[in-house]
Amino acid sequence: MSSSMSGSLVHQGQLLVHIAENGHSFELDCNENTLVEAVMRSIESVTGINFSDQLVLCKEMKLESHRPLSVYKLPSDEKEVFIFNKSRLQNNSPAPPPEQVDIPSHLEPPSPASSHDPHPLDDASDPALKALPSYERQFRYHYHRGHAIYTSTVMKYEHCERLWREQMVQERAVDVARGNLDQYYRMINQSYVEFMKRYMQQHRMHSDLVVNFGKNVEKLRSIKLHPALQTANRKCLLDLVKEESLRKSVENCASSHKQFENKVSQFKQTFGEVKRRAEELLSSRAFLPTKNIEQTIKEHQRYINEQKSIMQSLSKDVNTVKKLVDDCLSSQLSSSLRPHDAVSALGPMYDVHDKNHLPKMQACDRAISKLLEFCKENKNEMNNFVHNYTRNITYVSYLIKDQKLQFPVFKEAMARQDGLFGDLKLFYSIGAAYRACLAEVVRRKASMKLYMGMAGQMAEKLATKRDAEIRRREDFLRVNSSCIPKDVLTSMGLFDSPNQCDVNIAPFDGDLLNIDISDVDRYAPEYLTGVTSKMEKLGSFKGSTASSSDSSHLAEDVDITADLNERYDSEGLPDGSELIEIAGTCRMEVENAKLKAELAGRIALICSLCPEVEYESLDDERVNNMLKNAREKTEEALHLKDEYIKHIQSMLKMKQMQCMSYEKRIQELEQKLSDQYILGQKLSNVNDVTGKEIKSESISSEAHMPSLSTSEPMDEVSCISSSLDAKLGLFTEHTGKVLDGVDENMLDSSGVQNPQLDSSMMEPHREEAQSADKDKKDKIIGQLGMSLTNSSTGENIPVSHDLVPCDSTVSQDSESKVNDDKVLLDIRSALADKSEQLIETETKLKNVIEEVVVLKRELEASKKLLDESQMNCAHLENCLHEAREEAQTQKSSADRRALEYNSLRASVIKTRSFFERLKTCVYSPGGVAGFADSLRNLSQSLANSANDRDDDDIAEFRKCIRVLADKVSFLSRHREELHEKYSRTEAANEQLRKELEEKIDQVKTYYNKHQLEKQANKEKICFGCLEVHEIAAFVLTSAGYYEAITRNCSNYYLSDESVALFAEHVPSRPNYIVGQIVHIERQIVKAAPPRPEHGRAEKFTTPDKGTDWLTLNSGSTPNPYGLPVGCEYFLVTVAMLPDTTIHSSSPS
Repeated sequence: MSSSMSGSLVHQGQLLVHIAENGHSFELDCNENTLVEAVMRSIESVTGINFSDQLVLCKEMKLESHRPLSVYKLPSDEKEVFIFNKSRLQNNSPAPPPEQVDIPSHLEPPSPASSHDPHPLDDASDPALKALPSYERQFRYHYHRGHAIYTSTVMKYEHCERLWREQMVQERAVDVARGNLDQYYRMINQSYVEFMKRYMQQHRMHSDLVVNFGKNVEKLRSIKLHPALQTANRKCLLDLVKEESLRKSVENCASSHKQFENKVSQFKQTFGEVKRRAEELLSSRAFLPTKNIEQTIKEHQRYINEQKSIMQSLSKDVNTVKKLVDDCLSSQLSSSLRPHDAVSALGPMYDVHDKNHLPKMQACDRAISKLLEFCKENKNEMNNFVHNYTRNITYVSYLIKDQKLQFPVFKEAMARQDGLFGDLKLFYSIGAAYRACLAEVVRRKASMKLYMGMAGQMAEKLATKRDAEIRRREDFLRVNSSCIPKDVLTSMGLFDSPNQCDVNIAPFDGDLLNIDISDVDRYAPEYLTGVTSKMEKLGSFKGSTASSSDSSHLAEDVDITADLNERYDSEGLPDGSELIEIAGTCRMEVENAKLKAELAGRIALICSLCPEVEYESLDDERVNNMLKNAREKTEEALHLKDEYIKHIQSMLKMKQMQCMSYEKRIQELEQKLSDQYILGQKLSNVNDVTGKEIKSESISSEAHMPSLSTSEPMDEVSCISSSLDAKLGLFTEHTGKVLDGVDENMLDSSGVQNPQLDSSMMEPHREEAQSADKDKKDKIIGQLGMSLTNSSTGENIPVSHDLVPCDSTVSQDSESKVNDDKVLLDIRSALADKSEQLIETETKLKNVIEEVVVLKRELEASKKLLDESQMNCAHLENCLHEAREEAQTQKSSADRRALEYNSLRASVIKTRSFFERLKTCVYSPGGVAGFADSLRNLSQSLANSANDRDDDDIAEFRKCIRVLADKVSFLSRHREELHEKYSRTEAANEQLRKELEEKIDQVKTYYNKHQLEKQANKEKICFGCLEVHEIAAFVLTSAGYYEAITRNCSNYYLSDESVALFAEHVPSRPNYIVGQIVHIERQIVKAAPPRPEHGRAEKFTTPDKGTDWLTLNSGSTPNPYGLPVGCEYFLVTVAMLPDTTIHSSSPS
């Protein structure tokens, strides 16, 4: 079945629409500008489904009636539209009726026996020729009968295919409904998951606040304030708050927390039930085997093919017998084919028709009939399944919608919980804030020191530049003063000098507490911030609870953290190249001050972030990424640490080997000096010996002295001096230059010529020696300089002319006896000099050993300080990594919020434009009619500008404008109608006002007359239960009959005879009648026939006809007083009172 719709031809196409409840399909001719409402109206006219009961879906999307098809990219060959009947989706809706298939029963053609059509061969004399017309009639009968069976079979088969297609449509409709429910369920489930994440985060935080309140109280009570901060009423951190009011707040928070937990538990239970129902419904796929039905239908196609072949055979036989008859009539039979042969050949053909072809066709028809019943049963089952399934979907959707309405309530309750726990959060943050304040004090003190140092550095730089400028000016004047007179140069102002720059800094931060970095942990231990427990919770966060969401206060901390990081990163601390240049301090002190400032700043930053870091929301992906990044960075840091440890160990081994070589060489020198000293003592003891033995011994000892006391000691002293110079960093830039006379072992061990020595270690060592031990170095250099001078002087002594003849004296002993005494005196003087030099060398050696010990101690202290600095650097790096990770997380959160703000701002701008257009419509000239027209135009414009990307608020605003336009149009029309009615009513009221004045005058007259009549009659009117002989008063009602005035009794009416009696005396009907009761008749209302009602209508519409009217309706109406059937009423007959004047109403 197809339908068409007219419209502008933009993109004309066929829209395929399916009805879900029965699987019927319709093709509608439409275009993209056609409204969905037009499609729904067309379906309503075709199927009878009310417009308001239609639910239109297309691929899990709901189609709005006021939007065109182009919004949903329709019409399209790839999309189908399904319409659900809302009245069938209710729980009390009846089951679908059984499927009905209307197949006209195939009419049996008339039998050949009943046919009396004459045939030319009926009168033939040959019996064979007379049999040919009979065969022709039988064959035609067989053909028509087979054709009727075939037609019926084809219709049944087509119905089977139609039922199968409808089942396939219903199956797709169920998929669409399931998809719509799945989308709705996933949306609400996502909202539930996000709500539970945020709730679990809040619940964990509030539970910790309540449970750990006592511990926090004791923790704050145990932390004493700094002595400078203590007062009479403030000794510890707990004294900063009011404990009693805080305990009351904790009790209220605990009670509210428990109540809210119970409410959320109930909500979880109800949502769990809804979730179970929805998942069961979405997972159920109890469809009928439609593929098996399709296969069965295809298999039954062979019955149709078999009937076709039989029909072809019957048609061929009919043509054959017709040809035989025609040939016989035209006498064209061949000589070989006689009539008897033709008749004998038709007999077997007839038997085949009667016993084979027609029974087979009937069997095929019965098989197709069974298939049709099978398809009908499956179709009925599918109808019931679709009916029940869609009802379940509707019910589950209702439950989901009910749960959706609970989310705003719980979110508002969570906001109230956050406000209620605000004081506890502040109480929890006291310890961290106190530690942050102390760290800030330390940071400011260290920063002040660096600040002052940089000021001194600036002054030194300016002084250096001033000196350079003065020298340049002096050079200039020295060059040019010889050419230019001095007074001319003075007039030019060239003799001025730059002034001294004084850098003065006003005192600041004078009220800071006198604490150092170590005092921070002393007065505010790290456990105040709970960093350890927080890290443990953060580490086990993924395993314990995999649900958390962004904190409501995280955006503020993101901004604070970003500002802090930016401030700390851009802080003007001196870098490594500037640290050496700060006057008055060594490099190590400046480095320590810088590290203290950075460490204190990071401590303050961590303390300020700790209250939020503990409960920061992390999802699984972020937790995995953070753990992965932390693992990688930790491995990298450990690897670098191991490499640095190996490097330091190798350097320490090298230094240890160097020290060992120093000790060994010093021991050797001590031994040689001791030997020389002993030898000198021996020489002094033999001075008194005379003769040749003494001379020979002196000469022999003198022959060995140059190798012991002249050459080697001087080399040793020189070696010690050069090695000490290398130790103290007094080498020149060419560290590979070899000093003259240095021992090879000392050179190898000291590392002066060792190219493998790490220059990175030698340079800082030399810098430390230059900056830290300047005074000691000058002292040692002075002593060693004297040693070098003495050693070099002593080195020339053995080579002097006094010692050169020593060998010649030994060789010419027999010839130079005269000079023996002189030589002995020279040896004694040389020995005395050597002894003095030995004593001096021994003293210097002791001093050198003491200096070496001092240097070892300083080396150990420097090593410890270096280790401490490395640990501080590692700690600062960890803090920096953590802060960067936090900043990265908060930056991503800020970006997300910025995107949300941009989308919200775009929506607000669009809404603002809509309101401006609405404002223009409201203030447009033209009155109410102009406002209605402009509002209608605005509604149409908004509907045409609809977009898929518009949010729900914009769509709702468009819908409201459309409804408002409709209502305003309706009110405008209604206003015009009311205005017309008001004009007519005013005219009628004016007429009624005049009549009312006349009536008032009549009432006054009647009242006066009534009083006179009462006084005249001296009779009392009965207003209770009416009885015979009593006086009763009857009033004319608006319906035209008279009813008695009574208090408790009702349904007493004046009879028509009495009315006629009183009406005879007045020209018009009186307004009331007073008379004496003579008869009361009781009656019961019966059902009235149509004609008497018509007569009663005449009675109501013509109240001024008097007696003729009474005669016309007397006794003809069973219910003349408008009472319900079966009601009891009384007809009262009265007589006129004597001397009674009847007053009639004036004609209106």
